[in-house]
Amino acid sequence: MTGATNAADVRLMEASSLTQLYEALRGAGYLVIGPTVRDGAIVLAELESAGQLPFGWGVTLGPGGYRLRERTDQAAFGHAAGPQSWKQFLHPPREKLWSARRAGDGFEPDPVPEAEPKFAFFGVRPCDLRAIQIQDQVLGRDGSRYAARRETAFIIAVNCTEPGETCFCTSMGTGPEAGPGYDLALTELVSGAQHRFLIEVGSPAGAQVLAGVPVQGADDATVASARGAVADAASLMGRSMPAGILHELMAASHDAARWDDVAARCLSCGNCTMACPTCFCTGVDDVTDLSGEHVERWQHWDSCFDLDFSYLHGGPVRSSPKSRYRQWLTHKLGTWHDQFGSSGCVGCGRCIVWCPVGIDLTEEVAALRAEAPAQLRAEAPGEPR
Repeated sequence: MTGATNAADVRLMEASSLTQLYEALRGAGYLVIGPTVRDGAIVLAELESAGQLPFGWGVTLGPGGYRLRERTDQAAFGHAAGPQSWKQFLHPPREKLWSARRAGDGFEPDPVPEAEPKFAFFGVRPCDLRAIQIQDQVLGRDGSRYAARRETAFIIAVNCTEPGETCFCTSMGTGPEAGPGYDLALTELVSGAQHRFLIEVGSPAGAQVLAGVPVQGADDATVASARGAVADAASLMGRSMPAGILHELMAASHDAARWDDVAARCLSCGNCTMACPTCFCTGVDDVTDLSGEHVERWQHWDSCFDLDFSYLHGGPVRSSPKSRYRQWLTHKLGTWHDQFGSSGCVGCGRCIVWCPVGIDLTEEVAALRAEAPAQLRAEAPGEPR
């Protein structure tokens, strides 16, 4: 819970009222997106009802491994980050930028499509909330399609009380408590047959939606219990990173021998960039029909692991898996600071889980640190052991 939240902005809601919260969002004109169980995973999809939330399901995570497991309770958000992030809705994997038809000696543009739907993101983890804010810096320029989608998006964050085995948001400063930027924030409280949510209001839009939902005041004991559960999650992370030295460590590691080690394992498949909630690289294709009467321009996700991504006249700039992995990691953890003032990693652990050969970037960072100059190997005050 954010320290800026006033006691008057904290409410208590029974789990049965998730239906009313969903209906309030639909009534406000939002297309509700949230986690649901499909194809052996917890994925993000349009919800037709609150009953589609993954009640009673958790996950077991590991390098290159993801498995659904049944919980002993009916928690709706008792799972860590799944294979997808909210990026796919604000920054779609494939998007038509424009199209045109031949008219005389030139072309005329096709009609502009209807306005984008208003999204309500139901169940955004604190790490993913921070990821959205990072993408705002990169893609949120005035007049962009991203900015139009983002401007109308409604965010219901969910504080983490049970991090996954590959999570390390605490060391990255992105969780397990949601920072500013949400409209509503939930903390799930399950004890026996009692299933409730502490709700914090983060915006006027959040207060307006919550006005149509049965809630009550939260007593001090319940607030303390929720805060304690979130605080406890900070000590349950399966991984950690030396976040305070990453920028300097990456700059000092260009010639490290570890790059050869990881390159021997990396498939250059780009799974890590597809699963990452902050990677933003794209390519553009122009296509025409066989008659040449119609042309379209499409933008699609691309990856710095693709050999052709760095292609210039004469060949690719980064021709080896070693150079491509080094580019990705040093940008994500190092030069991202120079561009945007923060790390590009939020500690969600997706790149670890969805790497087919189980490459763990926290392990790679530890190995690079072991090779680094003495001042970077020294343990920083307050750093997780």
